[in-house]
Amino acid sequence: MNLFVPITNRSVGENESTTLHTGGKAAVTFWILRKSETFPQRAGEADGSVKRQYNLITYFDSMHRKLEPKLLSVLKEGYTFKQFQGDLMGGLTVGVVALPLAIALAIASGVKPEQGLYTAIVAGFVIAVLGGSRTQISGPTGAFVVIVYGIVQKYGYDGLVIATLIAGVMLVIMGLARMGALLKFVPYPVIVGFTSGIALIIFSSQVNDFLGLRIEKVPADFVEKWVEYVRHISNIDPYTVCVGLASLLIIVLWPRVTHRVPGQLIAILAATIAVQYFQIPVDTIQSRFGGMPTGLPSPQLPAISWSSFQQLFSPAITIAILAALESLLSSVVADGMTGTRHRSNMELIGQGAGNIASAIFGGIPATGAIARTATNIKSGGKTPFASIIHAVFLLLVLLFIGKWAAMIPMATLAAVLIVVAYNMSEWREFQHLLKSPRGDIAVLLATFLLTVFIELTVAIQVGILLAAFLFLQKMSKEAHVDFVTDTLEEDEEFKGRDMSKIDIPKGVEVFEVYGSLFFGAVSQFKESIRVVSKKPAVIILRMRQVPSIDASGIHILEELVKESHSGGCIIVFSAVSRSVYRVMRKSGFVDLVNRNNFAPDLFAALEIAKKHIESRGLND
Repeated sequence: MNLFVPITNRSVGENESTTLHTGGKAAVTFWILRKSETFPQRAGEADGSVKRQYNLITYFDSMHRKLEPKLLSVLKEGYTFKQFQGDLMGGLTVGVVALPLAIALAIASGVKPEQGLYTAIVAGFVIAVLGGSRTQISGPTGAFVVIVYGIVQKYGYDGLVIATLIAGVMLVIMGLARMGALLKFVPYPVIVGFTSGIALIIFSSQVNDFLGLRIEKVPADFVEKWVEYVRHISNIDPYTVCVGLASLLIIVLWPRVTHRVPGQLIAILAATIAVQYFQIPVDTIQSRFGGMPTGLPSPQLPAISWSSFQQLFSPAITIAILAALESLLSSVVADGMTGTRHRSNMELIGQGAGNIASAIFGGIPATGAIARTATNIKSGGKTPFASIIHAVFLLLVLLFIGKWAAMIPMATLAAVLIVVAYNMSEWREFQHLLKSPRGDIAVLLATFLLTVFIELTVAIQVGILLAAFLFLQKMSKEAHVDFVTDTLEEDEEFKGRDMSKIDIPKGVEVFEVYGSLFFGAVSQFKESIRVVSKKPAVIILRMRQVPSIDASGIHILEELVKESHSGGCIIVFSAVSRSVYRVMRKSGFVDLVNRNNFAPDLFAALEIAKKHIESRGLND
């Protein structure tokens, strides 16, 4: 299917047919009117129109950019009873899985256990309604434990609410600004580094409850925490260790029995019943935090001042980045399992709204949970209604049996989180990345060590910056200039053409430029251009291998042109790409060089050079 689409206000302008292939879907063709003399005409092209094809998946792109919740799309398609059956089973199953995790993650984050349930209920519901994924399950996750615990310890719960609200607004703005695709540029070593670091910190935070050391206030710092554990190692409580080990074994071994009922739930039920029946003297949620409420709290907001906004802006950025990364990674995993495609920008908006609602109703930050999402899909969940059912199930648990949850042993919750930490650690990926190039290893280790020993905010910032600098360094080495006058006959551009017609006048030298000319490559380009020691009458710069250029690249070319002109040398540019030429024209560089000194290929460039030689009377 070809659609004639007039496009106006297009400064590039050539009569160009751009066909966007859809990978099996209908192809869409856009026609763009040509402006005269916008680009030098390439050899072999007619004066009328230039046709190019780009292999892009327009179907994905249109869905990716569309700001419509997936729930609305499902309703438009028609929601069937068969889909409801699958969603009911998926929602109930993942609700059972989320119950102990929400409580355990809240306690590990330094807040009350019920606040994890508030988050799973409120954020899970809102994100399901407004999100861009069909099967995403959202709620509290292990990725937030470190940052939430740090904020609560430093600023209190009100500070966490403010940071979560700011992060929610950021996520909504990111979605509206179509920034969903940009997050894929976060380097993989950074993701593995901070995820593994978080896993180690989560494990470390559970040692006190798993061993029954009864340390009243465990230090937040990683090193101080382990120093304190060593000091209290003689306080190990055998009853607590037995309950913890038994719970851990049930969680690990239960999948061999069945996957239909999660091992975490069986461990909690068995341990709670055993502790209450045999009156085992171990800490429980009730002995540590008191009873559990039986309903959602009233919505409320803390007082937000300018100083608190400034203090919490940096942690809010970390929350927003983590929420975006985790949710989009989870959405990608879900797409791979179901064969569907999520809307990343709409997902960011849904995540932002969910975090705002969570903060208002006494919750903590939320994001897409990969394990719970996979459980939902495997259990039959196919639409956002599964996540809604999961939230409703948790609400009913809170309303009717929440008080019984206060009897859960702390050692059992510690066992649940130890398994979570192990699954998060990605130790196999970590080990595999240690065989990568040294730059990637440096990024991985820097992010991991900073997460563990400093803080997550610093780790992400430094990891991304370090990866960016290493990337720029690699790219800068790609920019160089080669002297090619004597090797033109071997150039593949001229295969099938009569090479006898190539006439390189005396006083003309040809140089090939390789790589993008951007700010990181300017110094390398300067070094390479020094090969032009003797100044010929005309220099031809072939730029067919230059895909892009920025202001720094334009500046270095301007310096080269001015220096050459002062020495009586003319520079002719050959095979400049349309995107590069557009930048040159807008910056005024084309006028500086003279439009007539741009040629579509080397043959035309040699003709221009020959005219300059003849006009100066430099012919033999």
